[in-house]
Amino acid sequence: MAKNIAVLGNGYVGLLAAVGLADFGNTCIGVDVNSQKIERLNAGISPIYEPGVEVYLRRNLDSGRLRFTTDAGEAIRRSQVLFITVGTPSKEDGSADLSFLEQVVQQIIDHLDDYKVIVTKSTVPVGTNRWILNTIASVGFIPGKDFDVVSNPEFLREGRATRDFFHPERTVIGCESKRAKAVMKDVYWALNLISVPFLWCSLETAELIKYASNAFLAVKISYMNEIANLSESVGADVHQVALAMGMDSRISPKFLHSVPGYGGSCFPKDTAALVHLGHKHKVPMQIVNSAIVVNDAQKNRMVDKLASLMGKEEYGVSPAENPFKNKVIAVLGLAFKSETDDIRESPSLIIIDRLCASGAVVKANDPKA
Repeated sequence: MAKNIAVLGNGYVGLLAAVGLADFGNTCIGVDVNSQKIERLNAGISPIYEPGVEVYLRRNLDSGRLRFTTDAGEAIRRSQVLFITVGTPSKEDGSADLSFLEQVVQQIIDHLDDYKVIVTKSTVPVGTNRWILNTIASVGFIPGKDFDVVSNPEFLREGRATRDFFHPERTVIGCESKRAKAVMKDVYWALNLISVPFLWCSLETAELIKYASNAFLAVKISYMNEIANLSESVGADVHQVALAMGMDSRISPKFLHSVPGYGGSCFPKDTAALVHLGHKHKVPMQIVNSAIVVNDAQKNRMVDKLASLMGKEEYGVSPAENPFKNKVIAVLGLAFKSETDDIRESPSLIIIDRLCASGAVVKANDPKA
């Protein structure tokens, strides 16, 4: 049975959730404080580049199942299911900034008029959904009667997010209420038709699955970058090393490419948050912390390698000279990966800053960013 859904926050995750859930047959209202963004969305214009998203946006606007508004109160009152999809950026200490989420929770409290299922899709530290439940209960609303809280982390890959939403490898739902579980089955009925695996678990388990998954992939990237650096030093071919490693089914060939470091909105933020969580609970995340250190060094290594290549007499540079001074250097690619316009934590930003600080003139190009 289709549901009326409010998607609170229409950034990257929220937009994909709004268009995807509407395409499943639900009626969705996307909410955001940015009125210009809302106007563009209602006109069928996506604020982000993601292959396929505008097709689904326009199709569901035309069907009448999707619209966008700045009025959070109206959206909350009209909906049976409330998806929280606001940003949770990193603070300076690595912990997640939950101020936007806290504002949304207060809006829900202000407009909670009958039973709602509150679904957190934002990436949040372990214990956040329990805090949401306790906070709403503390003002007199009864869990199971007036509301339920569900943790439903996203696993979207930028550049493939539209496909990932409609064909996920798994759907993780932290849910401790039979009533809420029935509602969530209705929300995602379309995924049952294509036999997507569902993992039902506790709130805390769902929260940790998200962090554990992203941190593991970040560790794999940093490990492969170290192997690439060693390969250069010993004269080995890292591509053949990675090919042979990937043939082992226990390892798999994915995330075995050496790169100038990982970036984006997830890996840097989520690894930092996991390290902070471990410190808070006196369980040091030493492997994840090492991956962060390796990743930061890898970005700078790219500049050092370039300096070594350019600082040669055959290029008219003496060993004592700055090899970058007054050189015009092209940087091809600004986004942290292909098929996205997202430059958050992109290795290119570190590389460009260092080149400019060394006296180079940088000409940068990206097809989308």
